[in-house]
Amino acid sequence: MKYINSNRIIGLLMGLVSLGYLWMAFRIPTFPMPRPIDSDWFPKLLGIALLLLSILLCLEKQDTPTKKEKAPQKASKVREQTSQLLITLLAIAGYAFGLEWLGFVLASSLFGIGLSYCYGYRRHLISVVATLAVVLSLYLIMTRLLEVHLPRGLLPF
Repeated sequence: MKYINSNRIIGLLMGLVSLGYLWMAFRIPTFPMPRPIDSDWFPKLLGIALLLLSILLCLEKQDTPTKKEKAPQKASKVREQTSQLLITLLAIAGYAFGLEWLGFVLASSLFGIGLSYCYGYRRHLISVVATLAVVLSLYLIMTRLLEVHLPRGLLPF
């Protein structure tokens, strides 16, 4: 059992989920009219990315706990992880409810920046720039390239 750790178990489970997702993505019918990017392109890309990330998670080396680590420190770490999980679940629910009202760009930006702060990342400028780059890229790809209508919300675009 030396080689089985939590990262590998989660990676294997996510790998199975991604294989099921890819199976469903490859069953999406294509449009009869030829298009450069069809409706099945984005789901296939997401499935492949999830599969690759699952493999990387399985290959990641997990830190071994030191003998100097005491039981109260382990308990506080579990409490911190549990609170982060609950905050993440609440943030996802808030994102889902605020997406229509705030719009995709604003809701996604607040979601990404807020969670990076929650998880302890304190380089705020890098967090804002990276989050905005990802969110705006996704927005442009979805609206301009794939012609998907995303909620505009409070912003005029």
